[in-house]
Amino acid sequence: MLRTMTPNLTRRHLLGLGALQTAAALGLTRIGPVPAARAATTAPASRAAAADHTPALVIGSGYGAAVTALRLGEAGIPTLVLEMGRLWDTPGPDGKVFCSTRAPDHRSMWFRTRTEAPLAQFLWLDVVNKDISPYPGVLDRVRFDGMSVYVGRGVGGGSLVNGGMAVTPQRAYFSEMLPTVDAGAMYDRYFPLARRMLGVNTVDPAWFESTEWYRFSRISRKHAANAGLRTVFVPNVYDFPYMQREAAGQAVRSALAGEVIYGNNHGKRSLDRTYLAAALGTGNVTVDTLHRARALRAQPDGTYVVTADRIDTAGRVVATREICCTRLFLGAGSLGSTELLLRARESGTLPDLSEHIGTGWGANGNVMTARANHLWDTVGAHQATMPVMGIDDWSNTANPVFAEIAPLPMGFEHWISLYLAITRNPERGTLTYHAGTDTMRLDWTPEQSKVSGDAARKLFDRINLRNATIYRYDLFGGNRPVADDFTYHPLGGCVLGRATDEYGRVRGAPGVYVTDGALVPGSIGVNPFLTITALAERNIERVLAEDYRR
Repeated sequence: MLRTMTPNLTRRHLLGLGALQTAAALGLTRIGPVPAARAATTAPASRAAAADHTPALVIGSGYGAAVTALRLGEAGIPTLVLEMGRLWDTPGPDGKVFCSTRAPDHRSMWFRTRTEAPLAQFLWLDVVNKDISPYPGVLDRVRFDGMSVYVGRGVGGGSLVNGGMAVTPQRAYFSEMLPTVDAGAMYDRYFPLARRMLGVNTVDPAWFESTEWYRFSRISRKHAANAGLRTVFVPNVYDFPYMQREAAGQAVRSALAGEVIYGNNHGKRSLDRTYLAAALGTGNVTVDTLHRARALRAQPDGTYVVTADRIDTAGRVVATREICCTRLFLGAGSLGSTELLLRARESGTLPDLSEHIGTGWGANGNVMTARANHLWDTVGAHQATMPVMGIDDWSNTANPVFAEIAPLPMGFEHWISLYLAITRNPERGTLTYHAGTDTMRLDWTPEQSKVSGDAARKLFDRINLRNATIYRYDLFGGNRPVADDFTYHPLGGCVLGRATDEYGRVRGAPGVYVTDGALVPGSIGVNPFLTITALAERNIERVLAEDYRR
């Protein structure tokens, strides 16, 4: 089932999409090169998997991992990708790959008996979340004391469940957060490359102004303007011409059918449609799904062994593998990559790792809040799930905030304006590994979150004052006007230039690399996936030029 067409499809994309479709049709946990090279199979499908040894092993399939897999494959290097989640390309009994936000089922959450959406209530009633059957669903909420983190599970990682906002950070703030990275090269070369590869596009302004599906954005824009605040259009990886066909009744609805946090069946240019499809199309990349990497160690000859459990759809461990690799690329996200390195350092299998592993973690200043509008300011019963506009007050040195104008597609008029604010929060947490329980913990306090919550309230207090509106207190539990105890944007833990060198090479473990959001020190000021993608492009280019020519 081809969920999304990619822009400027190349032969390599088509080959990769063919591999994905073959694996989906046969119910395979291995996705390998297609007939031009080799077919997807349940047996070893390429040199990358033969005898559980591979020249390059990539853990995870999110943004940094997908970039890395593609560039390794293009360089002719046999590469195996391990993904903890499943391949999302097989329709369920309802004919859809993903379930909708309004009607979640077992496909929604990672081995839960109940969904855990960011909104806990509506009118103080427990009507948002639903009971479900445990299954390797597409969205996970990892809970720590004081903070929880949303992550995507499946081939494509977070690209499957995010709102698709591909925002370039302000150059001055990027340079402040990553001062050793050449901003000129990033903004002239790597950000444009990432945008092109991801299929970034922008909503047609004329259609935006006229369509019922973005009335909610226009109302928030009006209220922001009344408070003297600037709004900006933001790019997205959703195919906006497809969305216009949805609205015209010429295409199957996805963003206009309430689909987003549990996946989009159509229109979304997720990584399995872009970078990963192209990677598979090289004939040098294989993806093994439902594999959880849990330990790594060094061999005397300088190679590395990763221990991974293969699970079934009930969550049972059905096999344990040890995979040897010459070079190891960690792209399991801020939490996953950091946990693997912490466990290796504390257990003594990689004792020389930097003391900075686990430090510099942040939630990118995430805060969710909502306002109650006047009866005449209707937001619309019909709302597209892809955000296209934000309130940009980042240049306010006293209180910098970028606030995504978020949809709340409930299917009826509710007069609610919802926002995901990104604040400048200098607080950082530390991830630590505890051997007795074999768990990773996050040292993060409510007081650290309050810095973000206070900044968001300063912005929205201005909007409420100028528009004579109030906050909604019924959505987040505990009569709170803001929710600052969860994040969509976990960053840090293996910060560039501290735990690694300036290109993601892990200090104390030659041949091991970090290639994801763990490299970014806790904050980037906007939705971070475009930055992660561009940074991964920069880093793997240098690694291929230097490390593979020694």
